[in-house]
Amino acid sequence: MSTAGTRDQGREAFGRQAWGEAYACLSAAAEGGPLEPEDLERLATAAYLTGRDEESAGLLERAHRAYLHRSDVERAARCAFWLAFGLLNRGEHARGGGWLARAHRLLDEARLPCAVQGLLLLPEGLRRLAEGDAEAAAGLFGRAAAIGERFGDPDLTVLARLGQGQAAIRRGEAAEGVALLDEVMVAVTASEVYPVAVGVAYCAVLEACQELFDLRRAQEWTGALSRWCASQPDLVPYRGQCLVRRAEVLQLQGDWRDALDEARRACAWLSPGGPAAGAAFYRQAELHRLRGAFAEAEAAYRQASRCGRKPHPGLALLRLAEGRTAVAEAAIRRAAGEAQGRRDRAPTLAAFGEIALAAGDVPAARAAADELAEIAEGLGAPLLRAVSDHATGAVLLAEGDARAALGALRRARTTWQELDAPYEAARTHALIGLACRALGDDDTAGVALDAAREVLEQLGAAPDLARLDALDGAPEPPAAPGLTPREVEVLRLVATGKTNREIGAQLFISERTVERHVSSILSKLEVPSRAAATAYAYEHHLV
Repeated sequence: MSTAGTRDQGREAFGRQAWGEAYACLSAAAEGGPLEPEDLERLATAAYLTGRDEESAGLLERAHRAYLHRSDVERAARCAFWLAFGLLNRGEHARGGGWLARAHRLLDEARLPCAVQGLLLLPEGLRRLAEGDAEAAAGLFGRAAAIGERFGDPDLTVLARLGQGQAAIRRGEAAEGVALLDEVMVAVTASEVYPVAVGVAYCAVLEACQELFDLRRAQEWTGALSRWCASQPDLVPYRGQCLVRRAEVLQLQGDWRDALDEARRACAWLSPGGPAAGAAFYRQAELHRLRGAFAEAEAAYRQASRCGRKPHPGLALLRLAEGRTAVAEAAIRRAAGEAQGRRDRAPTLAAFGEIALAAGDVPAARAAADELAEIAEGLGAPLLRAVSDHATGAVLLAEGDARAALGALRRARTTWQELDAPYEAARTHALIGLACRALGDDDTAGVALDAAREVLEQLGAAPDLARLDALDGAPEPPAAPGLTPREVEVLRLVATGKTNREIGAQLFISERTVERHVSSILSKLEVPSRAAATAYAYEHHLV
């Protein structure tokens, strides 16, 4: 086929949103001779949407220069903006800022009123929003929206409304903000905007949903966008932070394997060592912790911390799962004292209550549950109400009021089921079983505990299963192959977080003997540390 034929085939594939085919055809056409700047833009877009970010940036640079050669300043400036857009989203702020400066200079020198002037307001609006100045951000986004409407530019209009929605939520105008974000997502899924902007719009909407604890809306738009993506072969729409947000939604839905895959992909996309990478490592750590892979969780929490992401409350919950209750309690008390804002404070309070109950400090758990209830009442989000009801039910059960606990726990379970959050529903169901048992209804208790166990087994939630088995009076777990009975005893005590001295005192053997047993256990299990041995114990139901 001739170069012109291949080029036309690439244009046609681009129009059908067949990004892989468009990339292949336009790349082949480029080998036969220089492409027009419009085709370079198409090739750059197809490259980006099939995951070739660096190549896309190079193609946009070529398109930018080609438009300047043609004296088309507006299109050259638009290429510069989208170059900056991609670079800034990858954390390359110096290069991205340089291209924004070039776009500003070109338009200033040409004295050219156009929609790109509005696009260039967006990064400054996002910067003001990140600094906490929602009023200034709203003003910038409003000016951008007016320019978009004046020039009939759908990309600018949609991105400006996205910013307006985010700013409204930060100003406390949640209903107005959510309505704007829904309008943005309608335009996105109707293919009304430049497809490169889709992932960023979705990521911003997910972030807003999580800030408002609006899981239903996050799930609905995740499903809608997944269907939209499925209609486009070879599409890679999500990058970095967007993958982290998707992982959070998938985790709540019980899709732990897919969530872990998304978190790992996020680490590959993001600049190493940055705060966004820290969020990706933290999400991996949480998923490892829930599965009982404690050594992997520990490593991921530490990596998240190195990237600047606070490791709590997850790390404190890991210590609790390892049986190191005192360590967990000290850590979560400090974290709760520092947590600011409902987005950080709510999950920290939930973890604080759980750890305080494990430590026997019911008054502290009650205080945490009461503050959670205040936050939930003020926001009115079903997700947060379910968290609050679960915490309140657990405290009431610890206080000896099983009948009142049942009411709160049943409300929580119903909401978790409506939100399609199976892990949280199973944990609440287990507490319902304990409340029924406390009221003398052993039959209903058994049904509830069995239902919880079935879901936890399907999810692979090993630590929760171990706790449930202990509460339900399950038989002693089998010994680990290759270990002596005494070594199994030592391993179980190691898994509860006891020191060698404490183990020796409990088993009436010397600390040196315990040390030899621990060394033998690590060698036989082929694991490098006590934390890894603890993970093995939980994974093989030895505790």
